[in-house]
Amino acid sequence: MSELLIINGRVIDPRSGVDGIADVRIEKGKIVAVGPNLTRSEGARIYDASEKWVVPGLIDIHTHLRDPGYEYKETIETGGKSAAAGGFTSICCMANTKPVNDNGEITDYIINTAKATSPVNVYPIGALTKGLGGEVLANIGEMAERGVVALSDDGRCVQNGAVMRAAVEYAKMFGLVVMEHAEDGCLNSGGVMNEGLVATEMGLVGFPRIAEDVIVARDVALADYLDANIHIAHVSTRGTVELIRDAKKRGVKITGEAAPHHFTLTDEACRGYNTNAKMAPPLREEDDVRAIKEGLADGTLDCIATDHAPHAVDDKEVEFDHAAFGIVGFETAVPLSLALVREGVLTPTRLIEAMAARPAEIVRLDRGTLAVGAVADVTVIDPAVEWTVDPTRFATKGRNTPFAGWQVQGRAVATIVKGKIVYEC
Repeated sequence: MSELLIINGRVIDPRSGVDGIADVRIEKGKIVAVGPNLTRSEGARIYDASEKWVVPGLIDIHTHLRDPGYEYKETIETGGKSAAAGGFTSICCMANTKPVNDNGEITDYIINTAKATSPVNVYPIGALTKGLGGEVLANIGEMAERGVVALSDDGRCVQNGAVMRAAVEYAKMFGLVVMEHAEDGCLNSGGVMNEGLVATEMGLVGFPRIAEDVIVARDVALADYLDANIHIAHVSTRGTVELIRDAKKRGVKITGEAAPHHFTLTDEACRGYNTNAKMAPPLREEDDVRAIKEGLADGTLDCIATDHAPHAVDDKEVEFDHAAFGIVGFETAVPLSLALVREGVLTPTRLIEAMAARPAEIVRLDRGTLAVGAVADVTVIDPAVEWTVDPTRFATKGRNTPFAGWQVQGRAVATIVKGKIVYEC
């Protein structure tokens, strides 16, 4: 069936300036009409989206699919299915695989495997440096030719400013944004959670805010000096929000993202040595959470990205000091983000801008809109449905979430990729 008609939904498309009850007609994988009371063609599938939102397919520009090399944690197939279950039609996967995606061969593997097994679009992010070592530039030109959409050593930070400068200059030549995991390795020496009262009470080594802030300050200066795009991943501190806000006012080409866990939880979640609340950067304090919400509200932080990081049970069921960093995020992102709308932090339009339109712009994807002629990547969201987070029912291999048992509201109920429904509940 090549035609799909979505009827009676609240269509929200920030890029087109649309927010109202309308129908969306899809033919041969493209949006062909958007408007009220569209004619129902004989043979078309009808999807009734009454009381639901119909939005551009959600885009997550910061994910870890673990494939190749760590398939026991996740595969491109299981990660793609989890993304679809969360409402994401496009995801960008980081380079910290084994082997690292620092050359065209690995880029080809990811793209080809995704085409064969993933229900959603998968776009690889190439490494900045060989082996994520922070010393020698990766094969940037080769990866750019094969299809990476950005460059990052995420999971590690390039400590050497001269290497970072060279990487940003090369990235600019190929029209690629550099995505930074901001962490000064000297200032954060062995930190496993936020440096503060909770870490002190738990007897754990703290990860100080300034370890993030000083790298962001450096990268703002580089972006300004080189007139180049740098994107700050998983912002966790008020200092970083303020640095990005000030830089944007001065016209610096800097962007930033917030992860749902960083605007939902504080380091209090680590109490009881809860390793499912261990991540990098760590959960911070209430003031940092407020700053991140403010940054999303005023556009200082451009987008929401999950930093989906699945781990095997054995990686987490160890002492807090030795547990792996990271949590899964695809299947909880929509309800956690919708909470910002209910709190009055974001409007529905701003939320969809942060989860679809702006991510597409940052990594230059031809997605993120329901305009006529666009690729028919669509997400249908029920903002009212209530449900309980049960990790055993996740499509991802990972069960590492601090939200298990939470009563949440809102979820994606249909995910459509190129006009095909790839997930429905």
